[in-house]
This record gives sequence, C-alpha cells and structure tokens, in this order.
Amino acid sequence: MRSYDADLTPPWKKKRAPAPEVPADPDLVVEEVSTGFCGAVVRCEAGTVTLEDRFGKHRVFPLEPRGFLLEGRPVTLVRPAAPGPSRPARTASGSIAVPGARARVARAGRIYVEGRHDAELVERVWGDDLRVEGVVVEYLEGVDHLPEIVAEFGPGPDARLGVLVDHLVAGSKESRIAARVASPDVLVVGHPYIDVWQAVKPSVLGIPAWPDVPRGQDWKTGTCRALGWPSDNTGAVWQAILRRVESYKDLEPALLGRVEELIDFVTAG
Repeated sequence: MRSYDADLTPPWKKKRAPAPEVPADPDLVVEEVSTGFCGAVVRCEAGTVTLEDRFGKHRVFPLEPRGFLLEGRPVTLVRPAAPGPSRPARTASGSIAVPGARARVARAGRIYVEGRHDAELVERVWGDDLRVEGVVVEYLEGVDHLPEIVAEFGPGPDARLGVLVDHLVAGSKESRIAARVASPDVLVVGHPYIDVWQAVKPSVLGIPAWPDVPRGQDWKTGTCRALGWPSDNTGAVWQAILRRVESYKDLEPALLGRVEELIDFVTAG
C-alpha cells in the first residue's frame, strides 16, 4: 500500500527531511520506535525521558535521534527549555489547557460519530477536552445502525447520548433516522457536508474549494481524481489532510458548533 507525505506527494518523489527536534514537554504523547511503547512524558532529565502509558506503567528511554514517533512521524526528543512567563496554553479546540490534568474516568454518556475519519478529526481538535471531561467518542460505521445502537445503549438523564451525523439536511435519509431516535436524552446534530473531509477549510490544504462530485460516484475517490491526488489510497490522503489540521481555526464553523453542542449536552448535569 502506498503512503504519502503531508503535502500529498509520494515520498519517492521528494528528499526525506531530517527528523525535527521536539521538546519533551510534560504530557506530550509519543511512541518509542524500537519497543512500540506509547505514553505521555512525565519527566525529562539529562539524556533520558520517562514515559507513562495509559495503565500507569513508567519506562525510561534514552534521547536518541529519531528515537520516537509523534503522530506517526519520526522525531528527535530534546530536553525542554527552562520555563518562562507565558500566557495560558490552549488546546487545539481553543479552550484553556489544564496543566498536568489526568483523564477523567469515563462518563456513562457517549458521543457517536458516523465513521473513523469523523472520530479522528474530533480527537485531533477536541481530544484534550474530551479526556478532561471523561467523554468517550465512538463511531457508528454508518447512520443506518443508529436506532439499534440507541436501543442497546439505553440513554437516560445520567447517560446521555450525543450523535454527529454527516449530511443532515431536511428530507434526507439521515434526517428521517434522526427523528426516529429523538428523545430528551438523545441529541442528534449534523453538518451539511457529504463527507467530513469538507469540514476542513480548503485554504488549509492549498486548494481553492472542494470539488463537486457527480451523484453516483464515490465522493472521496472523485475528489481525489478532481484534485490530482492519489485516488487508489484515500486512507493515506485522509491522513495527510488530518496532519494539516492544527486547531479549530482550520475547520468550518458548521462543524465546530455542532461538536461543542454535543460536548455540552453529554456533560450537562
């Protein structure tokens, strides 16, 4: 399977850049290359870094060049500079970061999105907020499964269910399914886009606009063909798109408002 870099250019057509140096700041999540151990930085001393995985296990690793993966890409961890006065840090969603915050025990409530790409985009921008709030995001693998999932989940005042649906417009199949599951403890919201790719601002990707894809044609494949992107591996293209998203500023307001609405709904009370 072919892979593509963040600028959607096959790696064999460009020189490989050296691994960037990244400060080993507390709570930075990385994966150690040789062992696959993944965890958050809890300590960085002269020549070593200590990682803590999600089970609370600690391991110490040397600060080797290209020794770690950050979001799937090789980096060289370096010792952070001495802290100085600064403004409060913010998460990718724009909220004020909570230094040293640990993930809260998961709430009974959940947020469901349609597919894997939706879930990855929500994690990219709102992941820090969701962990602090203890909200788990899962995906439906298609809106047709929504009534079955709602029935099995059994939402209630202490276990609210929020759902984000693609292309939720009046008269659509999605709107009819949403109406079937509506209740005080279930909130279904949606964005107008055919696919969540369109929620990424075109300017972030260096394109003038998302193309119009004829009905009956797979939207992702048609989009890649229209833009000259590799259409035989839309998964790799999506990962390249996702890497371009750095914060909420890179997304369309039609998605931002809906996700914030779901988080507020699930965490209320």
